[in-house]
Amino acid sequence: MLRLNPSFDAQKDVVASILAKEERANIGVLEPRILSVEKDGGVVYSWRGATGTTRIGKYDPHSTENKLLYTFDKQVCVSSCSLNKEETLLAVSLSQSTHGAFKPVSKCLTLLIEIHPINNTKVLKAVDCKVKVQFLYPKTCRTTVLESHLLLAAEDGYVDQYHITLTRQEGYRVVMQSPERLSRERVAEDFSWVQWDSDTQRLFYLTAREKHTLKCVQFYPDRNFETVFELPLEMPSVSSVASSMRFVNFGYDHYQDSKDEGLRIEVFTSLTGTMCVCYSPPVHWHKDATYTIAFVHRGCSKTFTVSLEKGSAPANLPTVHPIFIHLDYYIVVYLADHFLHLINCRQQDLLCYSLFLSGADGHIETLGLGREVVSVSGSRLLDVRAGTMYTMELNPDFLLELLSAARPEAQRLAALHCMLVYLQPNPVMELKIINWISENVMSFDAFDQIQEFILASLYRISYQQCVSLDKLLPYSCVFEKKELPVALTAIPGVKCTPELLCQPIIKGKPKSLQGYWEELQLVLERMRYFEGVPSPRFRTSLIKEDWDRFQAAMNSEKEKSPHCHRQIEENTKKVLSMVDTWRLDKRVVPLFQEEDQQQRVLVSLMVDKLREHLNKHLSRLGKKKIDLLVVNYAAKLLELVWHVLELMWQKLKLGPWVLCIQEQGSSEEWAMFHVMLRILEATKGLCLPLPPGYSTLLSVLGVRCLPQHTFLQYVDHGLLQLTEPFVSRLMTDLDNSDANEQLKFSILKRLPEHMEQRVSQQWDHPIISACISREYVRTLLEKYSENRDSALLDCGKSCSYPDFLPLNYLTKILWNREEQAQNPFEEQENVDVRFVEETALKQTQIKLDFEVK
Repeated sequence: MLRLNPSFDAQKDVVASILAKEERANIGVLEPRILSVEKDGGVVYSWRGATGTTRIGKYDPHSTENKLLYTFDKQVCVSSCSLNKEETLLAVSLSQSTHGAFKPVSKCLTLLIEIHPINNTKVLKAVDCKVKVQFLYPKTCRTTVLESHLLLAAEDGYVDQYHITLTRQEGYRVVMQSPERLSRERVAEDFSWVQWDSDTQRLFYLTAREKHTLKCVQFYPDRNFETVFELPLEMPSVSSVASSMRFVNFGYDHYQDSKDEGLRIEVFTSLTGTMCVCYSPPVHWHKDATYTIAFVHRGCSKTFTVSLEKGSAPANLPTVHPIFIHLDYYIVVYLADHFLHLINCRQQDLLCYSLFLSGADGHIETLGLGREVVSVSGSRLLDVRAGTMYTMELNPDFLLELLSAARPEAQRLAALHCMLVYLQPNPVMELKIINWISENVMSFDAFDQIQEFILASLYRISYQQCVSLDKLLPYSCVFEKKELPVALTAIPGVKCTPELLCQPIIKGKPKSLQGYWEELQLVLERMRYFEGVPSPRFRTSLIKEDWDRFQAAMNSEKEKSPHCHRQIEENTKKVLSMVDTWRLDKRVVPLFQEEDQQQRVLVSLMVDKLREHLNKHLSRLGKKKIDLLVVNYAAKLLELVWHVLELMWQKLKLGPWVLCIQEQGSSEEWAMFHVMLRILEATKGLCLPLPPGYSTLLSVLGVRCLPQHTFLQYVDHGLLQLTEPFVSRLMTDLDNSDANEQLKFSILKRLPEHMEQRVSQQWDHPIISACISREYVRTLLEKYSENRDSALLDCGKSCSYPDFLPLNYLTKILWNREEQAQNPFEEQENVDVRFVEETALKQTQIKLDFEVK
């Protein structure tokens, strides 16, 4: 499930370099140990020198070079170490052994050492408790920084910040100015747990005077800091948390007691304004595993209880802790040899959007039992004992395997959503997903995979443009269902208990609330607003009522208001202008080549409804921004459907011959027809528009692939639409064989009257000609007054015509009326008196049995 790529290996990246410099052959005595990972990615480590010394070095991942920082002339136990950004100062905390005849005055000695060049050493602390050190890495535009800031965290429950002023001597020597008078400030105190976040320069700590409160201190480049965040938390008893002080991301102490019976806590944040507090008590074998994820940005927490499989417990591991890993969109909870839980930290409404794997599926070979693994910023894992660091990513090939029919539908939905939203599929993976959809084209019981593909893809694209759309845009087809399927509401063997969180307090000054804290505050404000809104997420079903009304109007001959028509054209024009048509000459699927009035109306309705929804709930963005987002959303929908058809068209190796309706379709065309029909069904269920020309192309494939009676049944059930371009092509391209005549007449009977009048004239057939003539004569006679008819009738009686009298009578009326009456078929050049005369004569001869039809 998780793919671990080694980014640092002490044996390969450090030992080889040390051996080359010290010319040693015995690797075993080196004992390279990782001490810390700094913000710039550099790894600070120690090793035993050849002459019984202890050396500290740094590995630069960018240049892949090792640099010696400092050498102690004897064996020492380094429990904490940090290097400043300019690599001029080294802070070291040494654990002193209490065994033996002579006991040291203090258990821990904290030193500040000048290393550019190696010069003075100052003792910062000599106490009987553990002390952790960490330099700040402020973002600054100055090229020469003459000040460093050091955090000193003590096991007694306090954190101090030292301000170290530097000076440059002899052009290159960087030394401390007045090292005996270093200024110091108290940052935090009375806590039982503390975590350092190097990427964001934040300090999280947990106090427990009356109840647990999580606090956060933000450090700024101008040497200032302030407590900007507080959150009361309902956690287990204070004793379980405070059984031993826990330092998170303050380096790695290889000399501490590995036994840990307390609560493991970690806080993860992201730039998009999410904050997750993860905690878990130790897991005892043969008991259930319990862990809690507090989604601060959602105002709720979820406690998961997992039933573990019974098995033999390792003698040396009576208890274990699950590992928490941050992957931005997900929190990974991993318990070796038992389960891997991929928890969606943005869309946690349903369990089916989190992926739970157990047994072999959830096993990670590299992270077995007994390994001391910690999470490092930047989605990295560090195996402290082995001295190996990994970058992590989700394995897309494994996710594709989870889409197989043998998997539960909840797993298939979670895997599909993960690939579409989180992984942002590349062309290769996107093609694999579309191939999977084409091979499993029928809708599943619990969800429609095509609807999920469309909505999740659109959600990803829109969310990248504006994170504020997170709670407003649809991201899944599941929420369009009246009742949620049982298969998506629970995970076998996993109990989930949701709870509401207390409201967090953001205490920073308004001018200092920038970046993450500003975004988090906006997220919390939106959360409080949406709590009072019944349905904040846009539902495509809102379009259905207006769409049904427009369909009824289009099937009738009622004229639409000019304002309505103008609005439809404006919305559609905006959307189509944003569709990616710059590669139109390379497109193979013939879409966007006709005026598809129904789809134009549906596009306009979608734009109007979505714009109205966003203006109601997200007015702070402004009308121009919202209008751009809405139009882009509709354009991306049309592009997405077009792109799917393009990939399928190329996969099936179809060509322009598909548009010829005179021949029967192949198996490839049938496959294309089936996929297009399912796309139509999926979008129709969501009231989503399709690219103009989609219905015409589908009907062309249908008439090629289906028997005539089946084709007509598809039309009657609304699966196929008789568009004017399709019917016109049918009338002109098919010959007048008996089967084709029957098909044409059947189609004409199913057309609205106004369309039938237009397209029927394109069919060169005697019956159609007779109909045109009758309609022409009927229109003229209706407009001819009775007086003129009587006068002409009297005139006709007084004259003697040797030819066929009824025809002569009709001809006289038409000749007399032709100059006065406007021709209703003036656009048809072949309709005139001579044509009507010939048609009438032919029909009369047929009636008198002088001629066979």
